[in-house]
Amino acid sequence: MTQTDQKTTHFGFQEVPEAEKAGRVQGVFGSVASKYDVMNDAMSMGIHRIWKDAMMDWLAPRPNTRLLDVAGGTGDISFRYLKRAGQAHATVCDLTEPMLVAGRQRAEAAAMADSLDWVVGDAMKLPFADNTFDVYTISFGIRNVTRPQEALNEAYRVLRPGGRLMVLEFSQIPNDLMQKVYDLYSFNIIPKMGQVIANDRDSYQYLVESIRKFPDQDTFLNMVKQAGFANAKYRNLTMGIACLHSGWKV
Repeated sequence: MTQTDQKTTHFGFQEVPEAEKAGRVQGVFGSVASKYDVMNDAMSMGIHRIWKDAMMDWLAPRPNTRLLDVAGGTGDISFRYLKRAGQAHATVCDLTEPMLVAGRQRAEAAAMADSLDWVVGDAMKLPFADNTFDVYTISFGIRNVTRPQEALNEAYRVLRPGGRLMVLEFSQIPNDLMQKVYDLYSFNIIPKMGQVIANDRDSYQYLVESIRKFPDQDTFLNMVKQAGFANAKYRNLTMGIACLHSGWKV
């Protein structure tokens, strides 16, 4: 197969062979793992915490359930889920091992060690059996997946009947003027923050570009439905800067 015959995808604003994207994403998150949580606070001025709490409010974690948190990185969503649910179990699955290592080093991880698993795995080919989990979450991760539809199909496969999907991701602001203002902030400030805080401008330039390449709310909703999820809907957060998508396996 020649280079021109290979399937390509986007890596930020670059067009790259599909086979290369996962490795490039691993490089990005491996580079920023130790500063990932600090940068989340800086980039969003702490608002990501409010978004994640809104995710938990809609999800309403229940006791004695099993969560799979894909692209779960440093465990932020799993920690929140376990605190809300009381007695439950969470599996944090991520492609990038340094992110999982950073998660295991957090204080919450030690306190919840009996209720947590940390697994290196690919969202498009999960290392879990069919009908295993009650809840599947992916937070600010699906836009980094080479083929997001395959990740949604895998989510459907590993969920039990009656299981819940919830995706938290950056999205598109429906107001053009506000979108332009947000883009000015994203492209001019966030990479500079990455340089100062994480000593890595390029990784945060990619992250900003990846947000702009991600489908809008309605397009992604159709992808959730295409994977087989019923009662699929979404809620915008902070005017659509971020969005929650929900669906059920029935």
